[in-house]
Amino acid sequence: MNLIHILPSLLAADVGALAEGCRRAEAAGADEIHLDIMDGHFVPNLSFGPEVVAMAHRTVKLPCNVHLMLDQPHLYVARFMDAGATTLYVHVEPAYDIRATLAVIRKRGVRCGLTLNPETPASAVVPFLGEVDEVLCMTVHPGYGGQSFMAEVLPSIAAVRRAANATGNTGLTLMVDGGINLETAVACAAHGANAFVAGTYLYRMADMAAGIRELRAATGAAFCETP
Repeated sequence: MNLIHILPSLLAADVGALAEGCRRAEAAGADEIHLDIMDGHFVPNLSFGPEVVAMAHRTVKLPCNVHLMLDQPHLYVARFMDAGATTLYVHVEPAYDIRATLAVIRKRGVRCGLTLNPETPASAVVPFLGEVDEVLCMTVHPGYGGQSFMAEVLPSIAAVRRAANATGNTGLTLMVDGGINLETAVACAAHGANAFVAGTYLYRMADMAAGIRELRAATGAAFCETP
């Protein structure tokens, strides 16, 4: 059975105290820290660079789960791996050599993943399922935190899980990000997701540890390996 992973998103932390945001996630029992990297082109926002990933890597022992929202991710993967990325996600939508980029990531011993925007069909990642450790289904339009969950993505989540099972990648980590709270995380788990990025929901909590425990228990109970 796939393990449940809970990942607080540093994008929702106090920008003036990002190191403390990392420490808070670690103390609360998070599995990884999620870092969104935005270039102002592929998505209409700017966020962190490699220096923030390096800060997180040296501040806490949590794995750094890094999501590149970039037009040309192949030009930057080495810099983010050098900074300490444990998992590195690239998008399937831009025009670049996806297969070669995944190979570069895997050669370094870093977990690699592909990301789908809400409108992108699940079929876009199927040719690569034998070459990735993870798939991320965005459940909002990437670029800004605090958006509402898009329930229309649920069938795509299930389709990715079914395709991964069919190709023998039964241990695929299937992650969701965007509008994740207790209710939406449970719905995603029932459709085959087993990793959950939560930014605003967790960082606004007075007791993040309790929130993580609740998310972990509820999604673990709802998780369906064969949606």
